[in-house]
Amino acid sequence: MTTISALEGIHIKGLFGDFEKKDEKNLIKISEKSDLLIVQIVQYTKSPISLESIKIDNLNLKNNTHLVISNKSTRILWCGPKNWILVSSKKDLLKEIKKKLNEKDFAITDLSHSKTTIELEGDNIKEVLKKGCPFDIDQLKKDNCFNSVFNGLSVTIDILEDSTNKIRIFALRSFGES
Repeated sequence: MTTISALEGIHIKGLFGDFEKKDEKNLIKISEKSDLLIVQIVQYTKSPISLESIKIDNLNLKNNTHLVISNKSTRILWCGPKNWILVSSKKDLLKEIKKKLNEKDFAITDLSHSKTTIELEGDNIKEVLKKGCPFDIDQLKKDNCFNSVFNGLSVTIDILEDSTNKIRIFALRSFGES
């Protein structure tokens, strides 16, 4: 099955807004990230399985608030107690996940076609987030994530880099145009 962007035919490349006479480093770059595997992993409450015994793409599931565990191709975002979102450029990783996590102990849901992933980069990213998000943005750093609302939309935000102020916003595909 091929992936069709939620922004297909809508997203237009170019410069928009108040950009004239501004240094390019002060602008925010916005791009859609497509062709990602996005999987929700939930461990059932009564599951006796220890998280330390599980590795997916050489990464352990951690039950730490706002923590992202990552390597070059995969990021595992903590979304709540025993609840994670795995994002990877390795599309075949879903087979490994289903093989390692049995249905008796885990719910595995492929969200790849139901999410829009927007990447933002620039010095004023945190200011943009503060305008539409009630979360305390200033406390966040690289490899943190959180669920919140942004201008009325339910989103998951992943802090990719501190030095470049780079983040990803995951929203329902139907909000891709919003």
